[in-house]
Amino acid sequence: MIPTYNGILRSHLLNIPACIYECSGICIFGRRIKSLVFSTDVAIIKNINTDAVLAVYPFTPQSSISKAIISVSDAPVFVGVGGGVTSGERSVRLAEEAEHQGAYGVVVNAPIDPWVISEIKKRIELPVVATIISEKQDIDERIRAGADILNIAASRLTPQVVAHIRAAYPEIPIIATGGPTDDSIRETIAAGANAITYTPPTNGMIFSESMTKYRDKYAKHDETNQNE
Repeated sequence: MIPTYNGILRSHLLNIPACIYECSGICIFGRRIKSLVFSTDVAIIKNINTDAVLAVYPFTPQSSISKAIISVSDAPVFVGVGGGVTSGERSVRLAEEAEHQGAYGVVVNAPIDPWVISEIKKRIELPVVATIISEKQDIDERIRAGADILNIAASRLTPQVVAHIRAAYPEIPIIATGGPTDDSIRETIAAGANAITYTPPTNGMIFSESMTKYRDKYAKHDETNQNE
């Protein structure tokens, strides 16, 4: 039994799947992280019981976005600093700004040149999280360049890629996408993931459920009045 207090107004917060907490976690700056929510929606980030936030998005990284997320989040934030279209010295500067803003780590995209990882490591103390989308990537080169943690995002092949990397690198910390079900999350953990990223429902999806409840409530109210 874990003593719990939810209150009334916050009783409908989003909860990370409980099976995620079966993984070992990764200890960063004295804090043990098992779950990371994959979101940049500040309303979601403020209302979910995650251990950390993975703030990566498909646009050019901007300091104003990372600043907003970090200022709202109650959990540590790992900030995307590019690696695809945005790379090179710009990614290095973004990493420095992220550290100054209070980020807990920086995330580089799959296409990143290893030398950029090396330059980032020269400038900041934060862990560098390198995204891996295939076991065919030159993972060894990224680790040699200074990547501290690997973030595996290989869709349905994620457990397979995690198992491949874990066999080759027994001690490297691994974050991985868990998939949509408890079974897929447990499969990823069993393959060797230390922490799991969770993609929450969107704001629109959650609001839709609330609106359906409200409509049903008024429909029942009208039905009751008609019967009277």
